[in-house]
Amino acid sequence: MLAWPSWTRRINEYFPLRYLTWMLCGLLALFFAIGWMGGLTDGVLVIVFLGLTLLGLRDSRQTRHSILRNYPVIGHLRFLLEFIRPEIRQYFLEGDNDAAPFSRAQRSIVYQRAKGDPDQRPFGTQLDVSARGYEWINHSLAPTHLTSHDFRITIGAGRAQPYSASVFNISAMSFGALSAHAILALNKGAKQGGFAHDTGEGSISAHHRVHGGDLIWEIGSGYFGCRNEDGSFSAEKFEANARDPQVRMIELKLSQGAKPGHGGVLPGPKVTAEIAAARGVPEGVACISPARHSAFSTPVEMMQFIDKLRTLSGGKPTGFKLCIGHPWEWFAVCKAMLETGITPDFIVVDGAEGGTGAAPLEFTNHVGAPVQEGLLLVHNTLLGLNLRDKIKIGCAGKVTTAFDIVRLMALGADWCNSARGFMFALGCIQAQACHTGHCPTGVTTQDPHRQRAIVVPDKAQRVANFHQNTLKALKELVEAAGLCHPQEITAQHIVHRLDKHEVRLLANLLPFVEPGAVLRGELPHNTFRIYWPLASAHSFAPQGNIERTA
Repeated sequence: MLAWPSWTRRINEYFPLRYLTWMLCGLLALFFAIGWMGGLTDGVLVIVFLGLTLLGLRDSRQTRHSILRNYPVIGHLRFLLEFIRPEIRQYFLEGDNDAAPFSRAQRSIVYQRAKGDPDQRPFGTQLDVSARGYEWINHSLAPTHLTSHDFRITIGAGRAQPYSASVFNISAMSFGALSAHAILALNKGAKQGGFAHDTGEGSISAHHRVHGGDLIWEIGSGYFGCRNEDGSFSAEKFEANARDPQVRMIELKLSQGAKPGHGGVLPGPKVTAEIAAARGVPEGVACISPARHSAFSTPVEMMQFIDKLRTLSGGKPTGFKLCIGHPWEWFAVCKAMLETGITPDFIVVDGAEGGTGAAPLEFTNHVGAPVQEGLLLVHNTLLGLNLRDKIKIGCAGKVTTAFDIVRLMALGADWCNSARGFMFALGCIQAQACHTGHCPTGVTTQDPHRQRAIVVPDKAQRVANFHQNTLKALKELVEAAGLCHPQEITAQHIVHRLDKHEVRLLANLLPFVEPGAVLRGELPHNTFRIYWPLASAHSFAPQGNIERTA
């Protein structure tokens, strides 16, 4: 610990040295005032140092900040450094592979692909290939040659209006959370690239309709865009929007990775005329997203509601999105599928590592299952019930590269969504000021002057470029593995390092279920053995005592 000279300690007894900066400001104000009266200095300096002196007086008398009370004037330096700390760390201190939450390497690859710049890396990998958790995809000595990188899957086969979807799409981000210019650029990019744009629960705004890109309409618990005045679901308003040809799929949102189990409130002053029109709420009045749905209360009712949405939409693919929480609730939904014979056309698994919107720290860090665990449980359950062929699975959670897509497909996904990846393509610099209205790049603000930073034609092209170049990289990985489509990738292709001297295939490391096993009563591991008997198609509550071990 630094030891101060004894003479300074004696001075400090009579005059606290922490006031030295404040006193110096006062002396300089007096000095420059004398000089100004003599015509030797500029009056601006007098105003500056007089202002700092008065600021010190205010600091010493205020009661809110202890630091400012003890360290007038100079204490503000602490708050300034704290304010710019993320930028200092991001640009000067963190390594290329330090994720917070996205590493510089992850962001750079998006920026390069969005701009169409070369994305090759010289001199070998910067990753520690002997580190625990390192993964790779095994390649083939007989690579394939594919003519197209436009990988697609059909969702809702057999329905009146099936959708041929790209395997890489824009994840849910609402207008209101994103700026009008951001929505315009994302949708125009989706139109140019032939992929889907999820509206988020904020519904379909006028900005989603300008360029005509394919939309996945997300219906949240607030029923925005299809609600009555009391906040309940309106079948008439839903049908009017859902039958728009631009809407290709309907997605019922049960929970999201950023804050599963948590509702939301958009304060009245932020509910502008545009947001009010999109959501069907009064302008200037607080807009509430409840934590749970009011249109159904049991798993069976939920399946019936999904079937109702599909019918009202004219037979468009209809499914739901969730972040996995209590296993018995997910199993209850599956039992409802079996009992009613109603199945969703797709399920999107949102990982707890996702999240473009602001959320309480405890929810961000400690609520919800990560995408690997959630995706595995959903895929395994549907396999075990012989429902996997009827239901497509999408997923989201920090997807920025083709290897991210490959790995999630190996765990059972049919397609992947990305939110923050496409935000980076728009120019997001991870300033993490999304909830303040002061986004430096105009992506997450309703300030009309700030969002002018997004030039829609340019950013739309970057969105399309990022999608196209990521799929080109995916094509090269699929070819290297000797395959013809990303859906052929399995856990047999991905290798995971356990420690410096041991690696295992994901197929041998993670639990997988045989087709029909759960229907036959062959509950494969503890999650099924403990929680499957607790699930009921007629209640989300557990039907019995929950054991302590899982």
